[in-house]
Amino acid sequence: MEKFIIQNEALIRLSFFFGMLFIMALWEIANPRRQLTVSKYLRWSNNLALVFLNSIVLRLLFPAAAVGVAIFAADNGWGLLNYYSVAFFLAVLLSVVVLDLIIYLQHVMVHAVPALWRVHRVHHADLDYDVTTGSRFHPVEIILSMLIKFATIVVLGPPVVAVVIFEVILNAMAMFNHGNVRLPLAMDRLLRLLVVTPDMHRVHHSVEDNEANSNFGFNLSLWDRLFGTYIDQPREGHEKMTMGIHGYRDPNQVDKLPGMLALPFIGKVTGYAINRREWSKDNKN
Repeated sequence: MEKFIIQNEALIRLSFFFGMLFIMALWEIANPRRQLTVSKYLRWSNNLALVFLNSIVLRLLFPAAAVGVAIFAADNGWGLLNYYSVAFFLAVLLSVVVLDLIIYLQHVMVHAVPALWRVHRVHHADLDYDVTTGSRFHPVEIILSMLIKFATIVVLGPPVVAVVIFEVILNAMAMFNHGNVRLPLAMDRLLRLLVVTPDMHRVHHSVEDNEANSNFGFNLSLWDRLFGTYIDQPREGHEKMTMGIHGYRDPNQVDKLPGMLALPFIGKVTGYAINRREWSKDNKN
């Protein structure tokens, strides 16, 4: 089974990506949480074009990707889990949890460091919020994320299967919790005890700075609770809250591919500070 997963890693990830995209797209049509404000065709075509561009960039720069680094680390005995004898199931579980924590910390970092916020705001500038928002990242951030993942794998030494499982979970959960879908409130409360739900993560895409600097998790919800970055609900409610970033409200700038690629190089970032309690609407950070 392990050999099959390794040999078919790319096919497995692509199958889960397109399968989850299809499921969430149908769910958004059948039971949307919010009324969209921007043309869906405009957003989907440009958001998915960015995903396609990122895939090409990663394939050119890192042909072996994270799985290749995990195989190299295992072959050379690098990483804690390759050095110490740990039961396979426990090693897989521990690896997935640790990698998820790293993604949480990385997410906090790109909000805390002004230069990195420049790049990450491409993700936040989307004027609506749906399944395609979950894959909308600037190529520079995608490269940075991959390098952080490489470093984590070299230090941790996770089983190759664990890396594949984590990649599948990360992509699937990013699409799930960015979905414009309505969950029964009781189900949402129950699910968010373990994982990040759409209602939980939607708060993170609010224009209000303290809400945007909360709910950083993509998969496990415990990190936000543990580190004090959890907000239960947006102050304006999910239907009325405004998505995006103050000062960046032109769809031609923030929802078209050329504008998204240029966004990190526009405006100032000196006024941005994580968890500020006030926000000037004239501040275009």
